[in-house]
Amino acid sequence: MTEFHEDRYFDPDPTIRKHARELYDETRALPIVSPHGHVDAALLASNQAFSDPASLIVTSDHYILRLLYSRGVPLESLGVAPIDGAPPSAEKDPRKIWQTFADHWHLFRATPTQAWIEYELRDVFGIKFRLDSESATKIYDSIAERLDLAEFRPRALLKRFNIEVLATTDGASDSLEHHRTLREAKLPARIIPTFRPDALFRIGSPSWRPEVQRLGKVIGREIKKYRDLLGAIEQRRAEFKAAGATATDHAVVSARTERLKDGEIDRLFFSAIRGTATEEDQSRFEAHLLMEMAAQSVEDGLVMQVHAGALRNHNEMVHRRFGPDRGGDIPVATEFTRNLRPLLNAYGNDSRFRLIVFTLDESAYSRELAPLAGHYPAMLLGAPWWFHDSIEGMMRFRRATTETAGIENTAGFTDDTRAFCSIPARHDLARRVDANYLGGLVARHVIDMPDAREMAKAMAYDLAKRAYRLTDEAGQ
Repeated sequence: MTEFHEDRYFDPDPTIRKHARELYDETRALPIVSPHGHVDAALLASNQAFSDPASLIVTSDHYILRLLYSRGVPLESLGVAPIDGAPPSAEKDPRKIWQTFADHWHLFRATPTQAWIEYELRDVFGIKFRLDSESATKIYDSIAERLDLAEFRPRALLKRFNIEVLATTDGASDSLEHHRTLREAKLPARIIPTFRPDALFRIGSPSWRPEVQRLGKVIGREIKKYRDLLGAIEQRRAEFKAAGATATDHAVVSARTERLKDGEIDRLFFSAIRGTATEEDQSRFEAHLLMEMAAQSVEDGLVMQVHAGALRNHNEMVHRRFGPDRGGDIPVATEFTRNLRPLLNAYGNDSRFRLIVFTLDESAYSRELAPLAGHYPAMLLGAPWWFHDSIEGMMRFRRATTETAGIENTAGFTDDTRAFCSIPARHDLARRVDANYLGGLVARHVIDMPDAREMAKAMAYDLAKRAYRLTDEAGQ
């Protein structure tokens, strides 16, 4: 590997760089709070060794899959198994998968994936040389040797990564068995679930009725009407909270919110039961349920997250052949000011309510989201997400929002990852970018260093704990 510069990602201006380095040095060792992500709780509950470098780093990472696929690399060659039964089958040799990844490593130059993977190779696995076609086997063998060691088991890495809180994302009908196991294990980190009932919102999907049936089995009673569904959701929220959850999450294409009359919401529910719900029916059902979820958050104290603006499974062929989460989700323009108005007028002034909003539409940062978060006491801005948790993306976020909302109306950093070993890399990158941003403000005498130090710590640690109500074991 080429020189892994200690001042990487900092501004070349010597004054800014000096301030950035000083601020980063004060935040780099802070514990990691990961209040939203997609690591599977089973990984930590079983504490089994990772099987091989390819499945750990390549096959499960849709950031990697999407870019390789864009340049003609078949997903089968990366170990992604087709679900349609048609040939060719997925490559099963992890060494071949790793070699394919290394052969195309140049595609990731100047992307956040390069920054994360280089950190993983160097800081997690101790690899000191560059990944390329020639070094692929040597690096694979080095990582594989380490994966056999006890100190590279998931729980050992959890401690080594200095993770204080790790939130998983779980469906309404998911078992919380692994979370019970982890609570009994008394790990040094809090591993908590997050309630994500998206599958119950999507009444136009063929999977909606089976999901409702699964939920009925979990709660022990049949769901026959809308009020049954709402009661089941409320029951599961309480069970998630008892298991340590402090938040819910809702992924929607549109941020539309609307409270429907009882007769109309009943009509939509029964159209879903009959399998005749339209796209507009689903949009209205989701809009109403977001209102219901806000109302329940007022009562139970769970923080409400909304991730808006991703058109899922844009590539229909890839979705049919390989299923979801294969890199085919694409951002869409998203409107918030009008769409969130019903919800914010109903609950945005209530001190018991907390709403964190994420977007993939960067144009909404300064036009809508920062002004909304800078006014409504209940609303916070979520961190740059998915396509924007990059060096330039995080800088654009700060520049677009800070003057209008400040930093106290932001929710801290969320890594939002399935890739367990990338968690420290993602937090390190965010801390460097924020240190650099603040260093620039100090250099221009917008703020002084004492203020910058407090702001850097808040961005790296305090804001996330406060936003997600993680300040004590009860999540209050």
